[in-house]
Amino acid sequence: MAFGRSSRRKRPVDPVTLKILVAGGFGVGKTTLVGAVSEIRPLRTEERLSEAGRPVDDVVGVEAKTTTTVAMDFGRITLREDLVLYLFGTPGQDRFWFLWDELAQGALGAVVLADTRRLEDCFAAVDYFERRRIPFVVAVNCFEGADLFPVTTVRAALDLDPEVPVLMCDARDRSSARDVLVTVVEHAVDRVERPREPVTS
Repeated sequence: MAFGRSSRRKRPVDPVTLKILVAGGFGVGKTTLVGAVSEIRPLRTEERLSEAGRPVDDVVGVEAKTTTTVAMDFGRITLREDLVLYLFGTPGQDRFWFLWDELAQGALGAVVLADTRRLEDCFAAVDYFERRRIPFVVAVNCFEGADLFPVTTVRAALDLDPEVPVLMCDARDRSSARDVLVTVVEHAVDRVERPREPVTS
């Protein structure tokens, strides 16, 4: 049996896999974003909030929240045939921050989710990625009833460098969350490809 040109099968493409962190304060929507875009059933390590934890868990502004991530969230999304993202959602509470260093190993970039009602909760994440020179974007999760502010106002409030992308999103919406991840990858690749400025004495 002869095989013509049209019957030839394309060789399968070995995709590039990239690690992206999803960080931010407690209750900002990290688990929601990972779950919204993941093409596999996301791994979640959520536990119910207990009375014993109330003295150390700041739930002001998110009183309706009943669970918290105690290790990480994990999901996967294929952006293109040759590009797969592995998503790692970090725990938002101070007492679990010791896990961040391990989760950050090998990460190409990060999303810092922000809530304008508790904007100060993402300061620690911004500082963490700045100090470790991990490219990141700030995505403002637009909660119902929350005040909406211009990007310039959010940038100034967080004292961000001009090149850090800031965008609005709905962590529940797959398309919106995907746009955030595409922005992270583009920003991180741009940072990698940008020639370093010469050191002057």
